[in-house]
Amino acid sequence: MTIREIRLFGDPVLTTRATEITNFDHDLELLVQDMLETMDASGGVGLAANQIGVLKRIFVFDCTKVEDGLRGHIINPVWEPIGEALQSGTEGCLSIPGMSIETERYETVSVAGVDMHGNPVAMVASGLMARCIQHETDHLDGVLFLRRLRPELRKQAMKEIRQAAWFQADH
Repeated sequence: MTIREIRLFGDPVLTTRATEITNFDHDLELLVQDMLETMDASGGVGLAANQIGVLKRIFVFDCTKVEDGLRGHIINPVWEPIGEALQSGTEGCLSIPGMSIETERYETVSVAGVDMHGNPVAMVASGLMARCIQHETDHLDGVLFLRRLRPELRKQAMKEIRQAAWFQADH
């Protein structure tokens, strides 16, 4: 297993839609292992493949550290809200270091996809797991959580990013 480099805000791969996975082989199993190890090493609760420069529709998650949640991966995820209830909570992103901002998401969602062997996976999730599903699937669609912020919060976040040492080092 290998800890991969996490791509940071400004990298075009983060705003590119990932492609569906159709080949379920040993390389995919290694990718899942690498992604879990990278997420763990970074202290995240989720990681999408494009965050490590791989444009494939897969994300890993681990909500066991924060709540009585699950750990695993979903390939080719498709989610939809259950009901209209929203949750508001602090959200961050491994691709935007040091930033946590109040972000609104659906409280409960259902998600379906497959695992690394092509077997169907489906769940209904609320709370942090629902937030993770929405955030990571957004990544796979080339959408950063900044686009989900209210305009005044987005403007403040962009100012903070431009002033961040990690951003200035790359630009």
